[in-house]
Amino acid sequence: MQNLDIIIFAVIAAFLVFRLRDVLGKRTGHQNQSKFDPFNGNDNRQEDELQEEDSNVIPLPQNQDQIVEPVEPQVSDVEESAKSGIRAIQAADRSFTPDSFLGGAEGAFGMVVEAFSKGDENMLKGLLSKEVFAGFKAAIDDRNANDQTLGTTLVGIVKSSISQAELEGKMALVTVKFVSEQISVLKNTEGAIIDGHPSDIVKVTDLWTFARNTSSRDPNWTLIANQTPE
Repeated sequence: MQNLDIIIFAVIAAFLVFRLRDVLGKRTGHQNQSKFDPFNGNDNRQEDELQEEDSNVIPLPQNQDQIVEPVEPQVSDVEESAKSGIRAIQAADRSFTPDSFLGGAEGAFGMVVEAFSKGDENMLKGLLSKEVFAGFKAAIDDRNANDQTLGTTLVGIVKSSISQAELEGKMALVTVKFVSEQISVLKNTEGAIIDGHPSDIVKVTDLWTFARNTSSRDPNWTLIANQTPE
């Protein structure tokens, strides 16, 4: 009787195993392991399968939502003579806005002033065109030849505005007028002051022209001209 009970339980167990296999399926070890993370909330299985099919496929940049519609430039930031040029640049590069451009231009202004003061040619090379860099380098070489050091402190930018803008083919050209306050002191090897004074804050006005190819994926602008208005 005991043997009969064992046989009955064995039959029932075999039946249950068969039903479970039929409902759930059987993993053989050759199937792709799912990478779905229940805590992440994002099912990446389709993406994983596509990557396994062709690992050389390069996805396109997913920044379409960041495109900014052209807007009328603010009078406080853009002079009237530059507005038509701004609209032309925005038509070629819909991500361009005067506010974001001026923010970057102010950052570049501070970096160039500091790098020139320190004689950091490597930093200047990455920000300037070859022609403008040549002028800065000549001034640095002249300082070094005369054993002079320059200390410049950018106290602050009083105002920055776009004074000119135009689109030449695919090349965007934007001129920014910077009004800044600086302390600049030139010394000789003995530390004697040749020009300037540590407590003199001087207001300086500069016109810097930046350029960028609107068809390029490189978002950086290059300083191609600088001058001091008379």
